[in-house]
Amino acid sequence: MDADPDPGPSDSADGEREAMRVRLDKADAEDEHRERSQRLDRRFELGEAVLLSIAALLAAWAGFQSSNWSGVQDDLYNQASASRAEASQASGLANQETTIDVVTFTQWLQAGQQEGSLDGSVAAGEGYVPDRAALSGFLYERFRPEFKVAVDAWIAAQADGDPPPTPFAMAEYHLEANDDAARLEADAERDAAAARQANGHSDKYVLMTIMFATVLFFAGISSKMDTAKARVFLIGMGVTVLVVATAIVLSFPKEL
Repeated sequence: MDADPDPGPSDSADGEREAMRVRLDKADAEDEHRERSQRLDRRFELGEAVLLSIAALLAAWAGFQSSNWSGVQDDLYNQASASRAEASQASGLANQETTIDVVTFTQWLQAGQQEGSLDGSVAAGEGYVPDRAALSGFLYERFRPEFKVAVDAWIAAQADGDPPPTPFAMAEYHLEANDDAARLEADAERDAAAARQANGHSDKYVLMTIMFATVLFFAGISSKMDTAKARVFLIGMGVTVLVVATAIVLSFPKEL
């Protein structure tokens, strides 16, 4: 039986070339994989940078709006406090005017009864003619204009048989200071309600700032992940939160 011939130099060269080709193909495959990974990393980094930039900008806007609405709230509360102070002053003035009217009316009534100037002619509805030389006439001339209207109406009502006991029960007795106090108190309540509403807007923008900070968290942690799936998931979560938060912010009132 003949022995196998020894491999010649050409066979050895072919084997080496084949091995070299395999190594080159493997190196090319590794280079291509590395380039693909680098391109994917750059895309992820670009997406994360865009996400971070948008979220940071919107977070700053939400903080700006929250600060502005806080300023509006402070201004409105200050206006409400000033209106309440003025309402208190007007109410105090009304009380003083009422006291003056009560005192002067009591003195006028006593003086008229002593002088006999409030006689049956008044009860008959014939009116009252003040005597300036008498104390009652002196007091009558010094009634406040608002009160004098009520006194004249009360005197005229004596002929009805069942008049109110005093002019203070007449519809004609009306104090402008009371109207001012009521108007100022209503202004204060309106400003206070608007201030509470502004505070609510400010709180909502603070909440949106937290949501945009959540987007920053997702984008930041994504850059630390080693797998593409994890990065896609985190970036997707960030985009979802960003879209929802942006839609909510656009529905809020703006204060510039």
